[in-house]
Amino acid sequence: MAECGASGSGSSGDSLDKSITLPPDEIFRNLENAKRFAIDIGGSLTKLAYYSTVQHKVARVRSFDHSDKDTEQDHEPPYEISVQEEVTARLHFVKFENTYIEACLDFIKDHLVNTETKVIQATGGGAYKFKDLIEEKLQLKVDKEDVMTCLIKGCNFVLKNIPHEAFVYQKGSNPEFRFQTNHPSVFPYLLVSIGSGVSIVKVETEDRFEWIGGSSIGGGTFWGLGALLTKTKKFDELLHLASRGQHTNVDMLVQDIYGGAHQTLGLSGNLIASSFGKSATADTEFSKEDMAKSLLHMISNDIGQLACLYARLHCLDRVYFGGFFIRGHPVAMRTITHSIDFFSKGEVQALFLRHEGYLGAIGAFLKGAEQDNPNQYSWEENYAGSSGLMSSSPELCPTQRPRSGTFDLLEMDRLERPLVNLPLLLDPSSYVPDTVDLTDDALARKYWLTCFEEALDGVVKRAVASQPGSVDAAERAEKFRQKYWNKLQTLRHQPFAYGTLTVRSLLDTREHCLNEFNFPDPYSKVKQKDNGVALKCFQRVIRALDALGWEERQLALVKGLLAGNVFDWGAKAVSDVLESDPQFGFEEAKRQLQERPWLVDSYSKWLQRLKGPPHKCALIFADNSGVDVILGVFPFVRELLSRGTEVILACNSGPALNDVTYSESLIVAERIAAMDPVVRSALREGRLLLMQTGSSSPCLDLSRLDKGLAVLVRERGADLVVIEGMGRAVHTNYHAALRCESLKLAVIKNSWLAERLGGRLFSVIFKYEVPAE
Repeated sequence: MAECGASGSGSSGDSLDKSITLPPDEIFRNLENAKRFAIDIGGSLTKLAYYSTVQHKVARVRSFDHSDKDTEQDHEPPYEISVQEEVTARLHFVKFENTYIEACLDFIKDHLVNTETKVIQATGGGAYKFKDLIEEKLQLKVDKEDVMTCLIKGCNFVLKNIPHEAFVYQKGSNPEFRFQTNHPSVFPYLLVSIGSGVSIVKVETEDRFEWIGGSSIGGGTFWGLGALLTKTKKFDELLHLASRGQHTNVDMLVQDIYGGAHQTLGLSGNLIASSFGKSATADTEFSKEDMAKSLLHMISNDIGQLACLYARLHCLDRVYFGGFFIRGHPVAMRTITHSIDFFSKGEVQALFLRHEGYLGAIGAFLKGAEQDNPNQYSWEENYAGSSGLMSSSPELCPTQRPRSGTFDLLEMDRLERPLVNLPLLLDPSSYVPDTVDLTDDALARKYWLTCFEEALDGVVKRAVASQPGSVDAAERAEKFRQKYWNKLQTLRHQPFAYGTLTVRSLLDTREHCLNEFNFPDPYSKVKQKDNGVALKCFQRVIRALDALGWEERQLALVKGLLAGNVFDWGAKAVSDVLESDPQFGFEEAKRQLQERPWLVDSYSKWLQRLKGPPHKCALIFADNSGVDVILGVFPFVRELLSRGTEVILACNSGPALNDVTYSESLIVAERIAAMDPVVRSALREGRLLLMQTGSSSPCLDLSRLDKGLAVLVRERGADLVVIEGMGRAVHTNYHAALRCESLKLAVIKNSWLAERLGGRLFSVIFKYEVPAE
């Protein structure tokens, strides 16, 4: 662990203790490739933002060149895999105490080898105070940006790009944090920024906002009066005092005046009638804790009532709160929420942001990067490099754990394309991809966290085996293990750390951690082999299907889809079978399936529908490589094509477990087309289109799909959506409501989940839904 060496200037209380070691390489990551900086300096915290280019390995697939061969070798794999270096963009946000600013600037200066950066965007009150220090240390010109513009730009950015960014806070409920799904349009909303004073801003579009009110009674008032009353000079200590206080010892309540509730006005007896009302007549000394609590209530109630009145005046029901007064402190959030609830009678919602502390820095960065137009891309939070909400990040800084909050990180990766809603969602504003909320469901949370812990050895083994020629694969895999293990421990204690905890977020976190240590596709060789084996069986499967009568064939096609879905290396029950019995194949998988009636069985309704007119266009989300996509999905696609239905086959943009990727599907389709005239003509005529989803997850979020796919779905008038696989159709989208017909099908390959759903291992979900008229 490296040391952040220089001490700060000024009083000894503000200096950086040289005995404290910090892991700056872990905090200021990838500095050598940093291209642009922005900084937001508040009263006690500095927030630094920078953009860097990250080099990482990716597994690429391509067809063999057979131009110099007469025939393909029977044992030859269907394509070749090469590992290449790719450069992607990443945003880094680091939050630390101002006491560390000199040492951190020294570290940045020492490691900033890129000379392109000439200017640093700065915002916040401290931008003036520390301007000379920054320019001297970094040899960069400081360009000051307007605080409110930066705050709003940052707020719009996180609301657009980070699902589960906003939450409501209810002390005592389980869970206390309830995260909101991203609304397709965040505008208009009210932003209440509680800094020294209070600013209330109506935000109408990306670039249009209006300051509509405010108050001089804000965080500075709490800090200033609190210091006078308690002699406590630190803001966080004041909040800590307040959390232990009893305000009723200081405040006069309605019942103190009327002996109980005021029936005529409908005021409960425990309502505060007069803040600090008892202090004028009482002879006793009040404790610091009680005075701090009374002061917090007084200011929070005032802010809450003001925000509520402005929200109603402008017909808005969503109010986002930010500023140093909030800082994720439960006591501040609780009092604000209570005030808003009381004064609006529950009609206005108080919302807080997971990354509230970074809004100014994000906005300042965006101001300085306008020529690159970062808003034209979609971004995603990288769970491997981000601290969680109210998390002390045990993996980041063990020596600092007692001083939780000393350093806090957020990393966001730029995606190749913009992501948008699937146009076929019935109501995008209420769509929730995940079936079970593990933040809420303690039994399910305990099971799945244990499940992912127990699977870790197998993932490490698979990662090492995927790179046999690498001398440091085992070392990197061990680092992956430690990182992911630490993330799981954080989530045991703070399940709300990264928003709503779900099986999807646990899988995505694992993928992010694997990529972090250069394991881009641990299953690439497995998929290559499985695709090769399945392609050799394709014509035999098609001949058998074509020999059946129409009704028999429809059931055989569905059973083929389901049997294919058994081949999921991400499911322990399956991977154990596949590793112990290499001969386990398509026919064996069919025999494992539950007999009809299935656990969820709409097959008869589906068969009846097939006797009607063909669908115009089917959108199919494929799951696994090998048997699943080649012997399950493609025969089903072929049948739809034969009926006159166009098909859009959507596959993952990037690898996850043994899921088929878009680039693999192109080669598979090419090989199938060489064997089958139905698929060949459909590809040539544009009746079969292969598209990417924009996702690299074993699960499926229909609110974050590749824009090109969404455009095509609209253009082709898709009227059937087929979602297959446990991750896509059970863990996510089981309850997704669509505006067209849908098929959701999967085989349950987890005993605990099967039992919870009332079935057993290899139970079948076949859910055919028709939207209500």
